[in-house]
Amino acid sequence: MSNIIIQGIQYDEKSSFQKGPGLAPKLIRKALHSGSMNYFAEDGTTIETDHIVDKGDFGISSYFEIEEITKNHLDKHPKILTLGGDHSITFPLIKALHEKYPVLDILHIDAHADLYDHYEGDPYSHACPFARIMENGFAVRLVQVGIRTLNTHQAEQAKKYGVEIHPMNNLDLSSISKFKNPVYISLDMDGFDPAFAPGVSHHEPGGLTSRQVIDLIQNLDAEVVGADIVEYNPTRDFQDMTAFLAAKMMKEILAKML
Repeated sequence: MSNIIIQGIQYDEKSSFQKGPGLAPKLIRKALHSGSMNYFAEDGTTIETDHIVDKGDFGISSYFEIEEITKNHLDKHPKILTLGGDHSITFPLIKALHEKYPVLDILHIDAHADLYDHYEGDPYSHACPFARIMENGFAVRLVQVGIRTLNTHQAEQAKKYGVEIHPMNNLDLSSISKFKNPVYISLDMDGFDPAFAPGVSHHEPGGLTSRQVIDLIQNLDAEVVGADIVEYNPTRDFQDMTAFLAAKMMKEILAKML
């Protein structure tokens, strides 16, 4: 049996600023399989293995389909990597994963905390997934890295839910303590500085370098049971830079999951 399933979720209806992330999954795969890079992560692990099965992309007509698609895949495979899609997809992904991993930690890499109680009247906006996750008790620990847009409301939400935030203005990656439980990685591509990832809807300067994020993932001392790569917006990309970075991160995350 394969250990890891890959699924693409073509959904960006909860994007508040610009549409486009729904186009991302096939273009991340195109970069990965372009011949420009090989299938080896930096630790020498190849992702070209029978332990990984790619189920392709799924067009989504209803937000709540995402949970059902994910549950169906998790019935047959213990671990899952999802290519998004806007960040709203993380809530139904984690909801589906909760049945298999009721005790779960989350490493969230992002410019934004995504902790709004609701955004523009929508509690399922891409600005809200971690509020929904924490209020439902779907994560024991939420660690956010790269945050640089924290406002008063989200700071209050973080305090309410006991969120551990490592903001860019005082970042020390070595201060992130070890994870005790299985870990889910949620990687928003705007966590990177726009110089590394121009293909995002929300350009927020002063972000993480590609090396910092790769090192963070490689040095994780935990079992990674799931992950998503979200908010790549191909309509904003430059010479496919962000697609190739997403494909690189896909390799490194899959190697860690293996």
